[in-house]
Amino acid sequence: MKPFLPFTRPSIDEESIAAVADVFRSGQLASGPKVAAFEAALAAYLGGNRHLRVMTSATAGLEMALEVAGVGAGDEVIVPAMSFAASANVIARLRAKPVFVDIDLHTRNIDLDRVPAAITAKTRAIMPVHFAGLPVDMDGLYGLAAEHGLRVVEDAAHAIGSTYHGKPIGSFGDLVVFSFHPNKNMTTIEGGAISTGDALAAELLEQYRFHGIKRNAAGEVDVMFPGAKSNLTDVAAQIGIDQLRRLDGFNARRLDLAGRYFDAFQGFTGAVMPARGDSGHSWHMFQILIDFAARGMTRVGFQKAMAERGIGIGVHYPSIPSLKFYREAGYREEDTPVAARVGRETVTLPLFPAMRDEDVERVVSEIKAVLK
Repeated sequence: MKPFLPFTRPSIDEESIAAVADVFRSGQLASGPKVAAFEAALAAYLGGNRHLRVMTSATAGLEMALEVAGVGAGDEVIVPAMSFAASANVIARLRAKPVFVDIDLHTRNIDLDRVPAAITAKTRAIMPVHFAGLPVDMDGLYGLAAEHGLRVVEDAAHAIGSTYHGKPIGSFGDLVVFSFHPNKNMTTIEGGAISTGDALAAELLEQYRFHGIKRNAAGEVDVMFPGAKSNLTDVAAQIGIDQLRRLDGFNARRLDLAGRYFDAFQGFTGAVMPARGDSGHSWHMFQILIDFAARGMTRVGFQKAMAERGIGIGVHYPSIPSLKFYREAGYREEDTPVAARVGRETVTLPLFPAMRDEDVERVVSEIKAVLK
């Protein structure tokens, strides 16, 4: 029997494990020199004279970025209706209002043509998602933001290593937030980072992530406001340092595997493919849409059938307005019908650097057999 193929798996090598052991032996486990080194490495990788600050998760980073952008109670933030719930939760946690905008069926990114109609006098920011690693139209995005005087918080949780017109996501723009969760293109086990070109914003982020503390030149501590506790450990940062040196290789392999999926599905009419994009797509995920209702089956049944064949299938994601908290807050799925459709039909196929070429053929062959 063939081994089980999960939809994702992190790539941790022996060199990384040995380096983490050295951090344990050093006795410096909380935020210290490895965090500083990781931030410097990220800044060098992205370029663009950026300030990088790391934290315990992209979710914490998004919330802090919104606070630095001045978002608070009563404000509105425009966000795509298709993403992980955290993209809207962080807005709600600040007592602001998520304003959902529908997405494009193929890119799964926010439909920028629909954004102007969602802007009101209360809109403070736009928070797009570079879905699955495919960058949004950055020229259109920042053009809209400038026209309406809005801040931009880029949810780049999927997009470390993605590029737009040859420029890395995070090498430009307002506030750009990455995720290093184990299922992302690189990991720190749990963790995230914010890239900004604003030195003052970077200083505020340092305070937000650690109790609102600021030190003077003599090292004396003061608390400027009630901040959070979201600082990354040196253990996690060391993992990030080693993952970052391998990131371009990871993403090149993901691009190759995605191309093999497109080739294997050539001529297949039983699913809607994602937008292919170009070499700037980092391919965090590869997802297809299947009309399960038309086939007289359920997505859970499909996942079970694939699991019985030794293949893990994920679901990323239900549309955010379909979730209980947002339904009870008055949001309706039918107001963003494309996101609702994607939420019903999406399945995430195995995609990670250690996959073999033949694994792609196996996945596609089993999908066709199950749907037949």
